Amino acid sequence: MIVILNNGGQYVHRIQRSLKYLDVPAKIIPNSTTLEEIIADSEIKGIILSGGPDITKATNCENIALNSELPVLGICLGHQLISKAYGGEVSRADSEEYASIKIYVKEENDLFNGVPSEFTAWASHMDEVKVIPDCFEVLAYSDICGIESIKHKEKSIYGVQFHPEVSHTEYGDVILKNFCKKCGFEFEE
Repeated sequence: MIVILNNGGQYVHRIQRSLKYLDVPAKIIPNSTTLEEIIADSEIKGIILSGGPDITKATNCENIALNSELPVLGICLGHQLISKAYGGEVSRADSEEYASIKIYVKEENDLFNGVPSEFTAWASHMDEVKVIPDCFEVLAYSDICGIESIKHKEKSIYGVQFHPEVSHTEYGDVILKNFCKKCGFEFEE
């Protein structure tokens, strides 16, 4: 099972539904849930930190990003929380994104395996990661956001600023499937 920490974003249920379409069991839980509560459930194989409107209300997400041994994917605000937890900088975007944008994948990697080097994604945010922590690398960027996706250099921790769970994002299902594979789920190809 994948747990989705609910940070109050408008697409939280879309994340759960997208995983359901992949036949991956998922459950939405409050962002006040502790890492200890999560790892006490042996069925949980991965964690998604959802988007949301307010970084100050994302209760336990930074602690989970720092201390989880389970794979973690941050989407939108979740991406920002991961970066902030490890010492990155998050601030107001130069240009707010509420539209389809072109994403450029820097090089083939496990999160974007099977995804072309350019694809269209849905963005909906006012803040963005400005500087990544030293232990992360940039996986993808757009013309208006230089850090659209990151990956921890040693752990299975990923972040995407855009929304792979919405239908406007090409290959969003592939990106989510790739994360689920990191969590130990297998798929017929």
